Amino acid sequence: MGRVVLSVFTTIDGVIENPHEWTFQFVSPDAMKTGLDQIRAADALLLGRVTYDGFAAAWPSMTDEAGYADRMNSLPKYVVTTTLNKGEWNNTTVIRDNPAERIAQLKEEIEGDILIFGSAALVRWLLRERLIDELRLVTYPVVAGKGARLFDESMDTTVLRLTGSQAFSSGVVALTYEPTAEGLIDPAAARHTATENAEG
Repeated sequence: MGRVVLSVFTTIDGVIENPHEWTFQFVSPDAMKTGLDQIRAADALLLGRVTYDGFAAAWPSMTDEAGYADRMNSLPKYVVTTTLNKGEWNNTTVIRDNPAERIAQLKEEIEGDILIFGSAALVRWLLRERLIDELRLVTYPVVAGKGARLFDESMDTTVLRLTGSQAFSSGVVALTYEPTAEGLIDPAAARHTATENAEG
């Protein structure tokens, strides 16, 4: 059975927008190896429309000696969107109807990781639907101060479990989380529990 796995570059203050502005000075061989191992373990990509459009415009013309670009371009790609009828990037399937059902089916059909890059709105929706299995937050020692964040005010309080960490020689840290059985926390219920604990 496949797993839906998020991999995202983020600053310490949670910004994921325009990573090219703050990642290049932290490139290191150990981080590059981890990224290559990750894409090799993936059997498909799952993307939101905005991330898909950016990737589709850039990756087909890219090459590298390690084979990362070849892997990105050859993997099956699934884009969740209501505004796109057909994807131009090779091996693209558009998911327009019943996305929760279709993604659950993909997890049954695919053996390896179903890898998500970026796609913040999709990730937030997947968490609410309990369809995401792992979150890999590659955290850079940078405070951006502004920019789009992976989790915004639309998210309810959500409990995650730290399952792994890896520090790279550049100072970047990869933190791996899984959703817990608690999942989303109802703020009203949490306040009630806190009150009971304080009074008990």
